[in-house]
Amino acid sequence: MTGTPVLSLRDVSKSFGPVEVLHGVTLDLRAGEVLALIGENGAGKSTTMKILAGYQPATSGRILLDGEEVTFGSLHEGEEAGIVMIHQEFNLAEQLTVEQNIFLGRELHRGWLLDKARMRRLTREYLDRVNCHVHPDTPVAKLSNSDKQMVEIAKALSRDARVLVMDEPTAVLTASETRTLFERVRALKAEGTAILFTSHKLGEVAEIADHVTVLRDGAVVHDGRAGGIDEDGMATAMVGRDVSDLYPAKAGMSGEVMLRVQGLDVPGQAEAVSFELRHGEILGIAGLIGSGRTEAMEGLCGLRTASAERIEIGGDAVTIRRPSDALDHGLCYLTEDRKLRGLLLDKPMWENLTLQSLEKFGGVLIDRTAEERALDRAISEFDIRSGRRDMRVGNLSGGNQQKLLLAKVMMSEPRILVADEPTRGIDIGTKQQIYAFLRDFAASGHAVIVISSEMQEVIGLADRVLVMRTGRVAGTLTGQEITEDAIVRLAMGLGAAETERVA
Repeated sequence: MTGTPVLSLRDVSKSFGPVEVLHGVTLDLRAGEVLALIGENGAGKSTTMKILAGYQPATSGRILLDGEEVTFGSLHEGEEAGIVMIHQEFNLAEQLTVEQNIFLGRELHRGWLLDKARMRRLTREYLDRVNCHVHPDTPVAKLSNSDKQMVEIAKALSRDARVLVMDEPTAVLTASETRTLFERVRALKAEGTAILFTSHKLGEVAEIADHVTVLRDGAVVHDGRAGGIDEDGMATAMVGRDVSDLYPAKAGMSGEVMLRVQGLDVPGQAEAVSFELRHGEILGIAGLIGSGRTEAMEGLCGLRTASAERIEIGGDAVTIRRPSDALDHGLCYLTEDRKLRGLLLDKPMWENLTLQSLEKFGGVLIDRTAEERALDRAISEFDIRSGRRDMRVGNLSGGNQQKLLLAKVMMSEPRILVADEPTRGIDIGTKQQIYAFLRDFAASGHAVIVISSEMQEVIGLADRVLVMRTGRVAGTLTGQEITEDAIVRLAMGLGAAETERVA
């Protein structure tokens, strides 16, 4: 594509103290084009986007707007120039309504009074543009994650952006919502908007991008038209090694039953859920959003009020009413929401690592030396990468946060690990590491339950797949039965119901 780019970086570097995290990055955003910026967690994508949008200054190099050098002193100056960023983490005021969030700080007035009628009309228009049907008066706190993301996008559209920077916009969206988003992205392209798009889902990148720039360790390692690189090429450029064998070999079905669940009920969410889990096995749980898959497993682990006809672990009947009961029986839950429920983002790594297992590190006084040794082991075993050991966890990349959360859970020495969306929002290289860890954990005489919205993850990782629909088990699949078509049919109620079958 010819013509002057709308927004460019030229040889931009960024340092935090003595550590340089970006090394001479150059890229161009053009009107009517989607530039995909991809790379592993920690590769420098977020820093690059924040410099483009005015959230952070560059240490060296130039920013060009319509070919002229500019300096943004703040995000407000970036927005005034028509550069709007949609963050990976929601940037919404939870207590305010949808309408109030969209116009927060930019309220419309008629004289001294708020022009509520006009703001209501425009809010509905912006929501309609992204096919989001929530009511403008709904408090954001009551929305699902997918609806919150669509409100974020509607809010960005309200600012008439010339450049739209989208940081992992599909991380919490369903396939249908992603299609709606991509329709809107294509419409914005046709209107002449320049779009920067990041995603760890390389299939999405291949579908939506016109141009692909790959970062690795803070430097550009590939830059070219999207048609010139396939998904395997993207993955290899991102991690610097072959990732064609993303999923480890499956184990088979020879182990003894480790967990038996009969008639698990979670009021209003799941009913009569029954299944078995064997030593050495990874059991996948699939289903559409609202199918009750997460709620059922939270009930099993004592995180929700639940009842069951019978739960056996290692052949012994157990009662689980609270998370501590589950931990006592070697059953541990890895939350899907690492930022709100899994980690303390304003605390250092060692505090997060040992929080769930403090009894191992002393009584009234905590043995800090032992905690530091535990952190040493976790950093080595889980390949946690950070600039400093005392870094706030909120400053770690998403992939390193996820590996720290996994290390924290494993401090409890579980026999059975329930992992909910274990690779959401992380890069393909880190996914490969986590998949290998889960398989090794299962192979060592333990067992794993994986809940995932990613169809290929379920198919590639699980030895068996339990599919849920409207709070009940719709069926189970084994071996060659595990296909996308079979999972979708069960999830949509098109397959033969097997709710009485124990997996």
